Amino acid sequence: MSKIVFVFPGQGAQYVGMAKEFYDSFAECKEVFDKAAEVLDFDITELCFNDNEDINKTEYTQAAILTASISILRAVEMRGIKPDYTAGLSLGEFSALVANGTFSFEDAVKVVRKRGIYMENEVPNGKGTMAAVLGLNSDVIESICNKVTVEEGNPVEPANYNCPGQVVISGERQAVLRAKEEMEQAGAKKVVLLNVSGPFHSVMLEGVEEKLRKEFAQVEFHKGLIPYVSSVTGEKVDVDTDLQIIKGLLEKQVHVSVKWQQTVEKLIEEGADTFIEIGPGKTLSAFIKKINRGVKVVNIEKISDLDKLNDLL
Repeated sequence: MSKIVFVFPGQGAQYVGMAKEFYDSFAECKEVFDKAAEVLDFDITELCFNDNEDINKTEYTQAAILTASISILRAVEMRGIKPDYTAGLSLGEFSALVANGTFSFEDAVKVVRKRGIYMENEVPNGKGTMAAVLGLNSDVIESICNKVTVEEGNPVEPANYNCPGQVVISGERQAVLRAKEEMEQAGAKKVVLLNVSGPFHSVMLEGVEEKLRKEFAQVEFHKGLIPYVSSVTGEKVDVDTDLQIIKGLLEKQVHVSVKWQQTVEKLIEEGADTFIEIGPGKTLSAFIKKINRGVKVVNIEKISDLDKLNDLL
């Protein structure tokens, strides 16, 4: 029996027009945007559907991606597809936990709006950055990060284990630049600085955890209907897991590394053989194919993509 996972993208997947076809075509999908509009302090449809610069600002991006992803999820659910697991990359984990019933979309979008603001403002602009390291063993990356952190007296660390041959590093700008140089010398195919507003998933964002704890205190958590795999630990979180543990994972997620490769490997170990990426972009699909070519991967970001689900029913 095929085991299906719904996976949800994180920051960076956004683009103007995401989920618009769904919004225009299905009442259930439009309703997600309507609910977001009721609780957010900005015009979510204006942000997602009309040309603007704000869509790429962390403080707005996160709520936008969550809203677009859940809107598209509603169309997938209408097709009768039921997952055995959910998972998400960083921010995408909030979509995964809405999908498995851990908390409501309205609560999630309120917290994610605050999460975006806190992450945007935690570190002064330009003080931190991130870089994607291609074609270098993760052990070597970790070792160079540790060495540079000690020698520079400023942090740089692995932020995302995306797939074999792709790790993102994050930290204080000069430390990242020095690590980039050393990784290139160590044989990396390429090290690319990312256009981000801060050193996400690094110790420099530790202060956000406490702020998020206060936000989560106002969120009603429920036992999930199906398990998910945490990108913080790369381990399965069962439906009977203490809700405080789930809360704790989400609170510290912003300043620890995202173990996406380990998350996918764990899901496959649990028997998952079909991954449905729901939301803007195809980034996760590309990562999953690099992690394991033997599993089925489909992405749903346009209405025409829904036909890909027919084979799964």
